[in-house]
This record gives sequence, C-alpha cells and structure tokens, in this order.
Amino acid sequence: MIPGLGGMNPKKMQGLMKQMGINQDEIEADRVVIEKGDGNIVIENPKVMKITMQGQESFQVTGDIKEEEGFNEGDVKMIMEKTGKSEDEAKKALEETSDIAEAIVKLS
Repeated sequence: MIPGLGGMNPKKMQGLMKQMGINQDEIEADRVVIEKGDGNIVIENPKVMKITMQGQESFQVTGDIKEEEGFNEGDVKMIMEKTGKSEDEAKKALEETSDIAEAIVKLS
C-alpha cells in the first residue's frame, strides 16, 4: 500500500491507480475452483477482481473457502468393482462422501 493513502476515498484511489496504469475490474462469478494434484480449493460466493498493471493480468479472489480431497480413476474403478455401479454413480458418491469406504457403503 502507498503510505498516506489509507484514508483516501475509493473514487480518488481508483483515479490514482488509473493514472499509474493500473486497471481494476470486478468479474461476476458464482464459484472459483483451483485444481491441484491432490484436490481442489473451492471458493463459494466469490468476489473476483481482475487487476491489469503494465500489461500483466492478475486476479484477487475472496469468498468462502473450502478444500475438496482429490480422487483418482483407480478410486472410482475400485468403487465400481465393489458395488457394480456406473462410473457416474461412483464419482457422485465420492464427491458427496469424500471417502472411498463411505462411498462403497452408500452405494451397496
């Protein structure tokens, strides 16, 4: 933050940022998902700001954050084999329970 600007009103701050070549736009979003190798970070009710500065775009995201465990195809296939259910049913049960054993019990 630039010293001495903490009390500046938002419109003046926006104007100063524009003069410095910084552009900020709000993006309407229902949900933001960051996919990781071992699961996802899900942000519900997000406020997403796109910030463009010197030709570089970055995003600032705030909202209700939760982490979802990741599952691989082997997990899904094992549930299908144990329960005789379809791939879609196995995936849905995994998403709902976040646990392989619980998904098998739920589908059995």
